[in-house]
Amino acid sequence: MTTSSIDRREKLSRKELIKEYIEPELPVIITDAVNNWPALGTITPEFFKNKYGHFTKEVKGVTYTFAEFIDLMLSSSAERPCPYPFNLNIDNYFPELRKLIKPEIVYGKIDRVNHPLMPRFMMNHTEPYEFFLGGAGSAFPFLHIDELYLHNQATQLYGQKDFILFSPDQVDYLYPTNENPKVSPINIFNPDYDKYPLFKEARPLRITLKKGETLLFPTGWWHTTQSFVPSISVGRIQLNGSNWNKYLHDEYRYWKKRAPLKAAIILAYGTALGKVMDLQDAFV
Repeated sequence: MTTSSIDRREKLSRKELIKEYIEPELPVIITDAVNNWPALGTITPEFFKNKYGHFTKEVKGVTYTFAEFIDLMLSSSAERPCPYPFNLNIDNYFPELRKLIKPEIVYGKIDRVNHPLMPRFMMNHTEPYEFFLGGAGSAFPFLHIDELYLHNQATQLYGQKDFILFSPDQVDYLYPTNENPKVSPINIFNPDYDKYPLFKEARPLRITLKKGETLLFPTGWWHTTQSFVPSISVGRIQLNGSNWNKYLHDEYRYWKKRAPLKAAIILAYGTALGKVMDLQDAFV
């Protein structure tokens, strides 16, 4: 099911969220879900510079300290954008900050990502929790579906950021690559219509995510982002019954090329675990 707009909702109950958006696989912006998060008002450019300024991150072959990046981020412009994407795996860099992004939003009846039977090695090539930092002019021009067919959650902690989304039924206009069917080669900010003529038929949904707002959308929605001001957001992957098999088989394909035995174990265990989780869903 697709839509021509994205609802902004407040005071949305868990039951309403599941029935009105998660089950029909529609995106939604929740304006008040994180009102009690300590991260709001705490996570700022100055926070990263003062507390973690000596940490380093490599972007496109260049290593920056966080302090150096924050200076670039705050002076960024459309003509001279700061390095992007500057995404930080929270569990790797600063797991202590996880407590600032609670209570968590669960995209389903149970939290499959943090399920007690879900081993971490089944997600060790994705990043369950990430901070995304960018400045004016920052953009990731290429559309994609998130790795492992995971559902997406993005919460704006500082500034604001635009999301550009295309519904799943527009895939024929987006020319997904043979090498990775979750990636489109089209630069949507400067499309080559001679090379990709069907893209003229694509109809984007552009929304501006403001501080304190959370965007939830299911796998299959093609998306990218663009910033016009300094921005910090936090992303969190989501799993439920609708994407479990897609996730599991994509995970299996990843490991089959690298460690076939591990891949077979993941597939067998994940299949059994999915059935257990489905039973739990039925009783929630």
